[in-house]
Amino acid sequence: MTTPAVTRFAPSPTGSLHLGNVRTALFSFLWARKSGGRFILRIEDTDVERSRRRFQDELLAELRWLGIDWDEGPDIGGPSAPYAQSQRHGLYAELFARLQAQGDVYPCYCSAEELELSRKLQRMAGKPPRYPGTCRALGAAQRALREARGPRPTLRFAVAGEGAVEFVDCVHGPQHYEASDIGDFIVRREDGSASFFFCNAVDDALMGVTQVLRGDDHLTNTPRQLMVLDALGLRRPSYGHVGLLVGADGTPLSKRHGSSSVQEFRQRGFLSAALLNQLFRLGHSGDVDGWIAPAEMPAHFHAQHLGKAPARFDEAQLIHWQKETLARMSAAEIGAWLNIADGAAFVESIRHNIVLPADAAPWIAVVRGELPPLGENERRLIAAAGAEFFAAAAASLGEAGTDLKRLTKLLAARTGRKGADLFMPLRLALTGRTHGPELAALLELIGPETARRRLESHAQNP
Repeated sequence: MTTPAVTRFAPSPTGSLHLGNVRTALFSFLWARKSGGRFILRIEDTDVERSRRRFQDELLAELRWLGIDWDEGPDIGGPSAPYAQSQRHGLYAELFARLQAQGDVYPCYCSAEELELSRKLQRMAGKPPRYPGTCRALGAAQRALREARGPRPTLRFAVAGEGAVEFVDCVHGPQHYEASDIGDFIVRREDGSASFFFCNAVDDALMGVTQVLRGDDHLTNTPRQLMVLDALGLRRPSYGHVGLLVGADGTPLSKRHGSSSVQEFRQRGFLSAALLNQLFRLGHSGDVDGWIAPAEMPAHFHAQHLGKAPARFDEAQLIHWQKETLARMSAAEIGAWLNIADGAAFVESIRHNIVLPADAAPWIAVVRGELPPLGENERRLIAAAGAEFFAAAAASLGEAGTDLKRLTKLLAARTGRKGADLFMPLRLALTGRTHGPELAALLELIGPETARRRLESHAQNP
């Protein structure tokens, strides 16, 4: 029997929701739902200068648009409230006091300049940069002198000089880190706020999270966080670090690759089910190759199939899943997506020729508006057909109306043209394009008056 997993997504409200972050949220959500567990949303807003409430509101809206809901969170509460770290300072202060009483932390008075110089010298000596323990052995008198000089000290965790930190990562397998390779690290900043190492780890433990999924850029953070949890006697969650999301060039996905946030793809008109189908396959090998309904994704998620290799995001694949999603939607659903009311016939005629809402605009102009000026190649095709052809087409339309089959039969008899020689200039005159949806359906939507006017305009000015 599967043990219910408690997972979480802990974004920082410092910008738009990145695809890499939402992919991690999706996997965590699916793991909880598949196992019958709980999914927690926690807001890590300790970066006061960059955190914004509007970003928090946006990311909640984007998650809901994707269908990723949560069992506990800042908007609905829960047994571990509050779910915003900016509201948990009192709790962190109690834990800092416990660590201080145990002798597990000490104040550090080193300036940024001193720390940078130390790192530079270590790199020049061919050593990995780490804190040298300058303030660890300070006596009471030395600390008092430093306190008098200011500024306020940070608080560092005193890493044991011997031993090792070990854990099993569900993606990377057994991990072993020598304590001697890990420098004393900051758990409280000089402004009194908790560092990521600290609050991220203790909140996972205190909220009962059993499984943490995150990008493998956090893998080396884990030993430090486990040291904090062990010192406080808090339960360790299990960890899984998935390969990062990268662009086609293999570098971390960013704006230089085009759209990189959920908001950007949503604004362009991509459907949530399409985006989910793409993300589901980035760093996770499912048991189904084809399109999966979002509601069915938990059943097809397998934690053991999460990958450690970087996952390449390709918008061409997203377009494929967009088409697959559109193929499963009714005309009414597509009409609502396009914001077209009472246009089922129009939607049905163009549904196979659109991927994004912007693709519908030219066809709306074809059936409801004015055609744009023709390009040079199109003008040559019109001229080659000749004014007589379009005069005959207008006359045939007068007899056949919008019945394309009868119209082309009459036009063929009058002009002797057939095949592409007949259909190409006729389509071009009626729609302004040489390709697109079925002309019969479009002609019905264009209507006889507009069709006649377009044909006669070329009969007069070929």
